[in-house]
Amino acid sequence: MPNSTVPNGHDPAPGPDAIDRAARRAEVNKANAQKSTGPRTEAGKQRIKLNALRHGLTGQIIVLPSEDLSAYQRHSQAFLDEYQPKGPTETQLVQLLLDTFWQLNRAAAVQTNLLTLGITENEDRVRATHPDAETGLAMAIAYREHNRAFANIGIYRQRLAREFQRTLALLREIQAERRKNEERQLDNAAKLLKMHQHANIPYQPSDDGFVFSTAEIETHISREERWQQAVDHELYEHA
Repeated sequence: MPNSTVPNGHDPAPGPDAIDRAARRAEVNKANAQKSTGPRTEAGKQRIKLNALRHGLTGQIIVLPSEDLSAYQRHSQAFLDEYQPKGPTETQLVQLLLDTFWQLNRAAAVQTNLLTLGITENEDRVRATHPDAETGLAMAIAYREHNRAFANIGIYRQRLAREFQRTLALLREIQAERRKNEERQLDNAAKLLKMHQHANIPYQPSDDGFVFSTAEIETHISREERWQQAVDHELYEHA
């Protein structure tokens, strides 16, 4: 039997026949790849859609191809307007909030669509004396036949709801601490500004490390003065 290796221990170079066979295989693979256009039947296309839906529920996809991007953008802006995040941490928490709520809405829609599909598929399997009774029975069959799917969606929605609540609590805690610090810093900046104004000396808040503008500090002073006026007025009314 001839030795399969050359004296230096390496595999021998392929012969002309092996090279020709490899070239033919490459041409066949290339031709097959060009012929492949994905699923052609409706069932095949539906499987692709369901796969995307499955990954959209549990994966990192936020806006699916079947969803409205402009609706997601409006949804996002509504959360940003409500929580007014400052800094990267608050912004990231608000992003997590709005994405979690978007996925919660999607899961609810999937649950409703699954139930509707089950009713439609089973409405001819039951007969009753009233249409509402037939719908109720078809719904019961849908729940029975897809109970695992409904249970999984329910568990997923509960997990999302818990995540939303935890994120919201953390965001509120961080924002409350940030506003408390801002209020304290504004009080200090207001005292310095009033001192400089009393001495008719220009004042730059940044010289003392404040990030507020002079206009913001003056607005704070005005708001505090009006608040004190309201307190004094209330005391006068009850005197």
